[in-house]
Amino acid sequence: MKLKKLFLPFAVIALALGLAACGNGDKEDDEEAGQNPGEEQEVDQEAIDEMNAKLAEQQVDEDLIVAVVNEEELVGQRYNIVLQNIQTQYQQIGQDPTTDELKDVIQEHTLNNLVNETLILQEAKAEKIEVSSEEIDNEYGMLAEQFGGEEALEAALESEKTDIETFRENIADSILYSKYQEQVAPLEDVSDEEVQAYYDEFAAQSEGEGELPPVEDLSDEIRNMIAQDEQQKKIMGHLEELKKDADIELKI
Repeated sequence: MKLKKLFLPFAVIALALGLAACGNGDKEDDEEAGQNPGEEQEVDQEAIDEMNAKLAEQQVDEDLIVAVVNEEELVGQRYNIVLQNIQTQYQQIGQDPTTDELKDVIQEHTLNNLVNETLILQEAKAEKIEVSSEEIDNEYGMLAEQFGGEEALEAALESEKTDIETFRENIADSILYSKYQEQVAPLEDVSDEEVQAYYDEFAAQSEGEGELPPVEDLSDEIRNMIAQDEQQKKIMGHLEELKKDADIELKI
């Protein structure tokens, strides 16, 4: 049981995982409905194409400078990757990211995420934190395995106009981000009392939606989620401090 989905810091990797999940999810949905894969594909594809066209309208030119952070220029290619992930997040919670009401919100959200990632990476590099080729290879291998092999992963990335070199660079940045995060905000122990309190609160909110598994079955997941939430709070506080001394200029 998933109590809460945790986000990866880098959109390219999150997008890759999302592609894998969508592919598996579509197949499972067809099977559960007793429907052969491909049935009603023409009707569904028309709606998908229409939505994809609307989503693409929010993208910017790949070479457009969207922001400058401490003299580092952030271009549209990076912006569009983050944008796609944020659009997916809104869709996962049942909101249409292409509406006029959300257009400005999504642009602000995208720019903020991009600036935050850039500030963290700049600090990590200033601290001379290193990522080895072996670490990148291991992460790449695990992601490829989720796709059923490297060829499937490469095909998915190609469909998103992302090459392997760029993907591996983003893996390296993601690892670097995580290492810096652990350095400035290491995960802390969570007590049994905190786990029980969270479980009780969640159970109260979920009343009438079915019986929850016992707390013992969920304790590890709850403990990890609480620890990561606290870590993220510290990271956000750290980012606010970084922004005070940063030179940030938004261009769009």
